[in-house]
Amino acid sequence: MNYTQSMEFVEEVSKRGSILGLESMTTLLEYLGNPEENLNFVHIAGTNGKGSVLAYLSCILQAAGYRTGRYCSPSVYSYCEKFQVNQIPVSKIKIASYMTVIQAAMDKIEADGHRLPTVFEIETAAAFLFFKEKKCDIVILETGMGGSTDATNVIKNTKVAVITPVGMDHMEWLGNRLEEIADKKSGIIKSGCIAVTAAQEESVLAVIEERCHALHVPLLQSEPDKIKNKTNTKSRQKFNYGAHHNISIQMMGLYQMENAALALDVVTALNMAGYKIEEQAVREGMNQATWPGRFEIISKSPCILVDGAHNEAGAKRLAQSLQYYFPEKKLIYIFGVFADKAYHEILRETMHLAESVITVATPGNVRAMPAYDLACEVQMYHKNVTAADSLEEAVEIAEMLADDNSVIVAFGTLSFIGKITQIVKLKKSGS
Repeated sequence: MNYTQSMEFVEEVSKRGSILGLESMTTLLEYLGNPEENLNFVHIAGTNGKGSVLAYLSCILQAAGYRTGRYCSPSVYSYCEKFQVNQIPVSKIKIASYMTVIQAAMDKIEADGHRLPTVFEIETAAAFLFFKEKKCDIVILETGMGGSTDATNVIKNTKVAVITPVGMDHMEWLGNRLEEIADKKSGIIKSGCIAVTAAQEESVLAVIEERCHALHVPLLQSEPDKIKNKTNTKSRQKFNYGAHHNISIQMMGLYQMENAALALDVVTALNMAGYKIEEQAVREGMNQATWPGRFEIISKSPCILVDGAHNEAGAKRLAQSLQYYFPEKKLIYIFGVFADKAYHEILRETMHLAESVITVATPGNVRAMPAYDLACEVQMYHKNVTAADSLEEAVEIAEMLADDNSVIVAFGTLSFIGKITQIVKLKKSGS
């Protein structure tokens, strides 16, 4: 297969939907020679902040001299960015070669009467093939959904298991109570690793502590109340945390200091696990780390900001950051969301800050809520709402409404955030 054919293969497999569980993933990896077995991992689960923590850690480990793989989803700008080594995405040629190998394995799996893998399972397997070929010293691995039954949880060599803040999301898969969701997320904690958790609700922390106690796993708890000497601008944040002083990050949003502090606690765990990460590498990695689509300003005139807030907790943190950074500004929203998300919770947290709202649907995504239907839902919270026929039209309307005192905020589903960013950049380039 070439790259185009491999993407058609991925699209065809994606039509099978999602199935949680490790059986088919285990089978697929066996047919591929278990490429994950010689890799070591930092495994990250949680509801929000996984990608940002992954970005901090991968940059720190690279700065410390380790060949570092990272696997995350969904991608924002290109498919290849899901699999990276030392921040360099996999090539299209390599993606095609891995998918060709996986397709051949699937033919054998089907002939032998086993269930065929899902799209997330084949992508995870491709990532393992890539990281093995690149001889990674360590891989930062983000779960897709949940933890215990997530395809990534087939790994055995977990050095550090990280639980970012746990909230209500994917309830149809993970349960309707925080404790149920926490139980599944904490399933990535394995005997022999070190666990690190963000600050959590008491009920969530109790679940994590119980699993660590049962497996005799040491647990480090991040303490965001110990973040001191905070300074914020619209381009950089600085703070002290524990023994780390004057840490500088370029990722914006009030919540990013907490994500950064959690990453620093993971560095402590990695040092405990035998890695050697000097303070200079910590400072360099923190300073360099970026993560697309998270409170990211993509245009200054007019000011356009994108954020992947797609659940209640993310929406609450977005609202807090908007109030902090833009207290006197007129906010114009471009909002899109999947129909299976708890969008009323997102609307409750954010709509009171908006001057006007433009709803959109992600093109070509069957999960996307139609813009008109979403506008009808938004009207329960905000009367000044317009449904756009396309993302291009949404940007045009928002720019027509904007003045020098306006900030356009595009948020919701990450897949549409990436397309909005591309539209804005094309307009700026005059293409």
